[in-house]
Amino acid sequence: MPPDPGHLAASLAIVGYGKMGRLIEQFAPEYGFRVALKLDEFNNAAFEGVTVANFRGIDVALDFSIPGAVAENVERIAALGVNMVVGTTGWLNDLDRVKAAVERHGIGLVWSPNYSIGVNAFVRLVTEAARLLAGEPSYGAWAWEIHHSTKKDAPSGTLFKLVDEMKKAGYTRAISVSSSRAGAHPGTHEIGFDSAADTIALRHTARSREGFARGALKAAQWLVGQKGFHEFSEILFS
Repeated sequence: MPPDPGHLAASLAIVGYGKMGRLIEQFAPEYGFRVALKLDEFNNAAFEGVTVANFRGIDVALDFSIPGAVAENVERIAALGVNMVVGTTGWLNDLDRVKAAVERHGIGLVWSPNYSIGVNAFVRLVTEAARLLAGEPSYGAWAWEIHHSTKKDAPSGTLFKLVDEMKKAGYTRAISVSSSRAGAHPGTHEIGFDSAADTIALRHTARSREGFARGALKAAQWLVGQKGFHEFSEILFS
């Protein structure tokens, strides 16, 4: 059974209380947390919810807001000395700004385009396949995904991460990248390699958002008392 909420060890703030925020709140007691603060467009549209009073006693803030708000959220919350887990995607143009805020204020932050443990294992598999085929010019590659119609970024941060890791593994040839947005699909990512002789396809399909919420909470557990900027995959497989 989950622990008694009156005796939980740590307090969470959820910044961006949408579908993911509600799942995080649902599973938080299983990870030893209570949700003490929920910020959304109704009480934090202009960052007015990020105050000393609101964040007093908060151990970790989880950001599942919108891309344009991430850097400002991090700067303001870091200034309060609160560690953060960032699950919002589409903000990496502000990565240097975010890293600078983490260093300047001495907090800990975990970032990932996808907190699914299965997806992070999938990235490792794709990276190894790209490494093995990097020196085989007969193989072309593609990267494709589908998500629900309300997802705000396309391609997703996860697909960008997969392609980036393929390139880092030495696959320097062109990679055809495409995205689909339709219905309520929680997310499928596919990486393929094709030659005249055969085809190799690697695919991850999420059944629900539950895996993302649980991964973010796992990151929050690890982050209590930590400092510095970290990627989820680093702490997951270390």
